[in-house]
Amino acid sequence: MTTTSKNGLSRALGLGAALVLAASAAAAATEAPFPSKPVRIIVQYQAGGSTDILARLVAEGLSKRLGQPVVVENRSGAGGIIGTDYVAKSPPDGHTLLLTVPGPVTANLVLYSKLPYDPRTDLRMVSDIATTRTVLAVHPSVPATDFKSLIAAAKAAPGKYSMGSWGPGTQPHQVQVYMDKAYGLQTMHVPYKGESPMAIDLIGGVIQMTVGSVTTLQPYIKAGKLRPLAVAGPRRARALPDVPTFAEQGYADEVYAMTGPTSLMAPARTPDAIVERLGREVSAVVRQPEVSRRIEELGAEPVGNLPPEAAAAYKAFLPVTLKLTQATGVKLD
Repeated sequence: MTTTSKNGLSRALGLGAALVLAASAAAAATEAPFPSKPVRIIVQYQAGGSTDILARLVAEGLSKRLGQPVVVENRSGAGGIIGTDYVAKSPPDGHTLLLTVPGPVTANLVLYSKLPYDPRTDLRMVSDIATTRTVLAVHPSVPATDFKSLIAAAKAAPGKYSMGSWGPGTQPHQVQVYMDKAYGLQTMHVPYKGESPMAIDLIGGVIQMTVGSVTTLQPYIKAGKLRPLAVAGPRRARALPDVPTFAEQGYADEVYAMTGPTSLMAPARTPDAIVERLGREVSAVVRQPEVSRRIEELGAEPVGNLPPEAAAAYKAFLPVTLKLTQATGVKLD
C-alpha cells in the first residue's frame, strides 16, 4: 500500500471515528435524564382557588418522586387563556406543565373566535388529577333554600341578583346565561380572575350567587357564611352529602349535569417517554392514600389516570362541552 493510500485510509478511519463519537454524544444528549431542572406547573387562576390548591398538592408529591423542585406559578386572566397559551408555546421538554379545569381547553374553542392556541393540537394530556365537583351556593341574605326558590326570587327582582364566576365563559357564566334564557330571568354576570376573589365577594354580599367548586366553597358553607342549594353532576358530592343534585330537584338539563376533571397537560411536542414518565409519577402521587384523602377533603374526587386514558376522556368530553357552550350563544370576542 502506498503512503498516499495509507494517509487516505487514516483520514477515513479518523472521520468515521469522529462521526461515531458525534452520534454517541447526540444520543447521550437525547437520553439525558428527565427532569434536569425544576419543573413548573402553570395555573391559569389566582392563588387560593381549587385549581391552585390541587396544583400545590400534586407538586409536593411530584417533587419527591422526580427528585427536582416542582413549583406552582399563577398566570391568571382572560378566562384561562393567558396561562394556557404560555404553556402551549413553552419548550416541549416536560419542564413546563399546565394544570387546568375544562374551560380553557374546551369551551374557549367556542367562546373565542381567535384563540392564540388550539388545545387539540398544541397540548397533550398527562393525567386527570381529580374530578372537581361544583355547587350552586348563595349569600345567606338570598331568600332561597333550593334551586326552585332561587329561580322564584330572581324572577321577582329583575336585575337584583349577580352570578359570580372565575372568568368569562366558565361554568357559572354558562349557567347564568342558561338560567336567564330558560326561566326568563334578568341576572347579571360578574367575572373574577379566579375563584378566591369571587368567593370573598360572595361571602361579603357583593354578589349573591355562584356555581363554584366544592373545594373552594366548602369551608364557607360549613361556617354558615354561604348556603348550598344544589350540586352539579349525576350524584351528590362526597364532601356535601346532604346537598341534593339539580336532577334530584327536577332540573335534569345537561348544563346542570356536567362535571369535569382538573387535568395536567404538556406542550404537544413533548416526547412520549417524558409524558409517560410524568403520567406514571402523577398517577402514583394521586393514588397515595394520604393524597387521595386530602383531595377528597377538598371536595374533589381523585382520578390519577395515565396519558392514554386521559386523552380518551378528553376526546369524549370535548364535543359535549362544545355543544353546551354553543347552546348558550355566548361569545367573548
